[in-house]
Amino acid sequence: MSKSYNIAVIPGDGTGPEVTREGVKVLDALSRRLGFKLNFIYYDFGGDRYLRTGETLPDSAIEELKKQNAIYLGAIGHPEVKAGILERGILLRLRFELDLYINLRPVKLYPGVDCPLKDKGPEDIDFVVVRENTEGLYAGAGGILKKGTPDEVAIQTSINTRKGIERCIRYAFEYCKKRNKMKKLTLCGKTNVLTFAFDLWERTFYEVAKEYPDIKVDYAHVDAITMWFVKNPEWFDVIVTDNMFGDIITDLGAMIQGGMGIAAGGNINPYGVSMFEPIGGSAPKYTGKNIINPLAAICAGGLMLENLGEEKSAQLLERAVMEITGKYLKGLAAGQMGYTTTEVGDLVSKFATELNLV
Repeated sequence: MSKSYNIAVIPGDGTGPEVTREGVKVLDALSRRLGFKLNFIYYDFGGDRYLRTGETLPDSAIEELKKQNAIYLGAIGHPEVKAGILERGILLRLRFELDLYINLRPVKLYPGVDCPLKDKGPEDIDFVVVRENTEGLYAGAGGILKKGTPDEVAIQTSINTRKGIERCIRYAFEYCKKRNKMKKLTLCGKTNVLTFAFDLWERTFYEVAKEYPDIKVDYAHVDAITMWFVKNPEWFDVIVTDNMFGDIITDLGAMIQGGMGIAAGGNINPYGVSMFEPIGGSAPKYTGKNIINPLAAICAGGLMLENLGEEKSAQLLERAVMEITGKYLKGLAAGQMGYTTTEVGDLVSKFATELNLV
């Protein structure tokens, strides 16, 4: 009997529905070819719903989403909604209430995609960032005193627990082991300045490392990481870091892999429902023009398939993407696809159904 998965789809705002549509198209093609079933359940959470009802995410939705096998997100962000309302009310709430404590960000340069780094190619840029996703400065601890006065004070506290750090680090070691490439895990931190938080990170990192003698480990300050991403990205295999640093270095990673249009990520709870999305925003000025690059959303679908255990289909999806970037969409980062959003989705679907299985 074929496997069946229930997928919650949140197309979201702006161009989110357009790229999500192409992702669903590719996922449908793969599921038919490889004999599993995807049941897509659509939710209208986003800016339009908020403007219509004043509601971001109803309490009942959290419990309903927990029952699905995965969440597939387009993008959140509406020009008529004040910044922060949708992000806190939908994205951060999902992240915390579903305990999506891992943010997984592959950084891989595909053939034919322009890279801003001189003399660097696909063989040089292929690493993964594992970002802690529910603690740190994003936990929301702090406050403001004497607001609007000359004596105003704003405090934002970084929360780092042994439990939160250790489960993130263990996930990174396991992922590095499964990835089976350089077998090298790098801790990114700032031990020379953030001495309390990263003392805990560093001690935990090296304690857990004793359980993985086949994994090489090293450490780099976050400022050094940003330099080496540009100068020697080939040094990296898997990187593990805290919430804030992970947020920053993954955007740099997106740029060296060719831009936000190709960058996908997963918000993962290894023991519950996980959420997958393109890294870029809703790009409202391109809404309805059928010109937005859907590859990040399509690749997010690939991460979702991998997480569901459909690894052959995930590999086939990535091979199909690499086929079209190498042969059809050369110079992709320059913003000139030469194809419509729909046509790119059609091309990936075509190759996903025609390429030989390996």
